[in-house]
Amino acid sequence: MASSTYEITFKGEAGARLRAAFEGLDISPQHGVTVLKGEIPDQAALHGIINRLDSLGLELVDVRIVVDD
Repeated sequence: MASSTYEITFKGEAGARLRAAFEGLDISPQHGVTVLKGEIPDQAALHGIINRLDSLGLELVDVRIVVDD
């Protein structure tokens, strides 16, 4: 299965410590939330990112696949 590009949004704005935790993903703080965006190879990797958010005490807002037009 090919990787998919995801946007994962969580509450709060990522500082340097959080940026290090999500290396390899584009990180965009936006008005009280942060959007992680990048290619994720499979469901296991996606669940790993979601689990990392949870272990850091961050509130998940949205997860979506980015579809190219």
